[in-house]
Amino acid sequence: MDRITIRNLQKMKVEGEKIAALTAYDYYMAKFVEEAGIEVILVGDSLNMVVYGEPSTLSCTMTKMLAHTKAVSSSALRALVVGDMPFLSYQPSIREAIYNAGLFLSEGGAQAVKLEGGLEFVPTVGKIIESGIPVMGHLGMLPQSVHKYGGYLVRGKTDREQEYLLESALALQEAGCFAIVLEKVPAKLGKKLTESLAIPTIGIGAGPYCDGQILVLNDMLGLYDKFCPKFVRPYANLKKLILKAVKHYRNDVKSGDYPSSEESF
Repeated sequence: MDRITIRNLQKMKVEGEKIAALTAYDYYMAKFVEEAGIEVILVGDSLNMVVYGEPSTLSCTMTKMLAHTKAVSSSALRALVVGDMPFLSYQPSIREAIYNAGLFLSEGGAQAVKLEGGLEFVPTVGKIIESGIPVMGHLGMLPQSVHKYGGYLVRGKTDREQEYLLESALALQEAGCFAIVLEKVPAKLGKKLTESLAIPTIGIGAGPYCDGQILVLNDMLGLYDKFCPKFVRPYANLKKLILKAVKHYRNDVKSGDYPSSEESF
């Protein structure tokens, strides 16, 4: 079973085959996601919210990210595993960025990293790639900049923002990014960026014209119930199923129905 590489993703863009990506945060979920045929698994810093219950991604640490990336990498043998660089793991200096990015590969077992930001982070991205570490870019709505923009807002509505995003996308491509996530941008802009780039775009709330799509696994499975973004299509309601199963178990314990003689030694 050959590992999917950044070369495979490039070929998929050229041939017009859509790229299916999802997040995963633990061994078994990654196993199931890969068995379903997902090409890219992102160990997102979104785990800070959907696993740890924090209000944002900002308090996520390298320690958390490396532990979860290692768990995912241990079971994902075919999908391309991408580690999400958390807040303050790459912003302070290029030296720290290279070191922390390297940890995702050397300790986490990932094959690439993702980091947020446009033109201002192109030098950092370039140096990480020069160090032999593949980088996926991230433009549009940037969760790590939620306070800068005053919320999780759609980006690219104004001419100025659109120009910045296009310049950033082209610069990130020139620096060597193998793909770029586009989050919460108008569909027309997602189309323009996708057509302007030779590398794949992975959309999340960026319309149907991107080269691929990604969602937070817990969102699309109905496990995260604090809010549901407009761009999320819920493919299951696991919260409902889990509650039903746990309540059934509780009732069986209370009634003495569990364990039965067949379930006893």
